[in-house]
Amino acid sequence: MIDCLSGQPTSNRNARPAGVLALVLLLLLLAGCATTPRLDDATRSAIAPRVLIDDMPFHGQRDYQCGPASLTMVLQHDGVATDVDTLIPQVFTPGREGSVQPEMLATVRRNGRIPFVIEGRFETLLSELDAGHPVVVMQNLSLPAWPLWHYAVAIGYDLQEETLILHSGMEAGRKESFKRFDATWARSDRWAFVALPPGELPATIGAEAALQAIGDFEGVQGSEAALPAWEALAARYPHNAMAHFGLGNARHAAGDLEGAISAFGNAAAANESLAPAWLNLGLALEAAGRRAEALEALTRAAALPGRWQSHSREALERLSE
Repeated sequence: MIDCLSGQPTSNRNARPAGVLALVLLLLLLAGCATTPRLDDATRSAIAPRVLIDDMPFHGQRDYQCGPASLTMVLQHDGVATDVDTLIPQVFTPGREGSVQPEMLATVRRNGRIPFVIEGRFETLLSELDAGHPVVVMQNLSLPAWPLWHYAVAIGYDLQEETLILHSGMEAGRKESFKRFDATWARSDRWAFVALPPGELPATIGAEAALQAIGDFEGVQGSEAALPAWEALAARYPHNAMAHFGLGNARHAAGDLEGAISAFGNAAAANESLAPAWLNLGLALEAAGRRAEALEALTRAAALPGRWQSHSREALERLSE
């Protein structure tokens, strides 16, 4: 496997052989102390016993370019026309001999996909693979004091063998024991993400994490591009006010006034103290010529304290004239 440093000093790379030998021995000792991650019974019964995403592209990861190579694999798998050489200048930082996490996520957004950072649990990783989502994982192949950061793409697993399957380094379909993999993944705080098209959500994502990911994508690609993602989020979390609020804004930007009214109404119903939802609902109703309903919504907004109260009162006074 080719190590891929990411954002760390390299002064220790020229250590004397004795020091390198000592480090290798220590790593072997640490690997011997690691334990196999335990999967809860609910996860074992919910996922397939073995999974392999067999249509996954592979690109060998040259020195310090495991970030661009990993991104190329997951983006190509999702139908994005790109290649390693195109992504290298977008994500690779020569002065730091690697790719740092924010640049990885930003590159995914620029290429029209949403990066969802998943919860750092082994159950979550396997559940995403079971859903057919390749997962970019970050590992530290050394010690915390001398990190050797590496990105790989998890593409499958076997519960009976307790092995994870990865495209890693120059090896396609590399098998690593759960124990060995988790020991190196844990040293990165188990950082991992999936890259999905707008409208598709991770199997395991929570509402707050999804809101952040979709909002960040919308900031780069715009409201209309994010509209399918808001639709999917509101459908999965029908009682989440902010999911409906984001959907309302995206529908309004797309020119769907009645759809925006419906979404803002759902947001206000889910959280009656969400002043921006009442304000936007009132403004949308006004634009639709539904004055009486607009007055009612703006009155609700103007009664709520906070930063939006003055805007709500101004809109209410203007409509009441």
